[in-house]
Amino acid sequence: MSKFCRPFTTAAIRYFDRAAVERARSWLEDKTDSAPEEQIPILPVFQSRKQTKAYYNKISHFYDVLSDRSEAPMRKVGLELLKPGEGEKILEIGFGTGHVLEILAKAVGPRGIVFGLDLSDQMAGLAKKRLTDSGLLVRTRLRCGDAIHLPYAVDTMDAVFMSFTLELFDTPEMPIVLNECKRVLQTGGRIVVVGMSKQGKREPLMGIYEWAHKHFPNFVDCRPIYVQQALKDAGFKIQKSLRRHMWVPVEIILAIKS
Repeated sequence: MSKFCRPFTTAAIRYFDRAAVERARSWLEDKTDSAPEEQIPILPVFQSRKQTKAYYNKISHFYDVLSDRSEAPMRKVGLELLKPGEGEKILEIGFGTGHVLEILAKAVGPRGIVFGLDLSDQMAGLAKKRLTDSGLLVRTRLRCGDAIHLPYAVDTMDAVFMSFTLELFDTPEMPIVLNECKRVLQTGGRIVVVGMSKQGKREPLMGIYEWAHKHFPNFVDCRPIYVQQALKDAGFKIQKSLRRHMWVPVEIILAIKS
């Protein structure tokens, strides 16, 4: 029962056998014998890259209706941390329908270039149309591809931006993606990652969401991760860490390549 209840409460839960009733009372009073909180493992990704591409191609034309209201405020905070500047070369990984590309292209001006990489060719088509309609396509270079192997040269980018994308990669793949980001960034280059967070107290809705991810991965493909820790482990220097909340906790991290 204690295991069953964990997804639905933020309270500390621990099981004691009937013979340990005094120890249980002591734990309730001061929890002096309770073990330190451990980092809960990240769930795996249950879909192949081919399945992920097919899924985003399928939902591309109504993706904004599904997610933009919740994700757009988080992206805005991330862009405020990134502070894109005139003349910069900036890469966005997982650009979706192109909202951030449009903002970045305006910010870098005619002397800058915004690079975009996305797995879904249908998303890329929608982003290209958005940029064409706004007259900003000339400032962008869009490609379909996998961030496991970024098709860009060493030390070419001033900044990298990722929003609700890193958590689509399986746990062993995340360091590879972040090392690729570090490879293409210039020394002192900035990276901002916005992602669903597993850090901190476990919220009831998070347990339900992760249950859905395990049982219906074809619909619930993202899963919460430790965003800041992933960047630290990849050798980035954390500059700023923010926590926000949409319907689940979100980490928004600014880091640099030192």
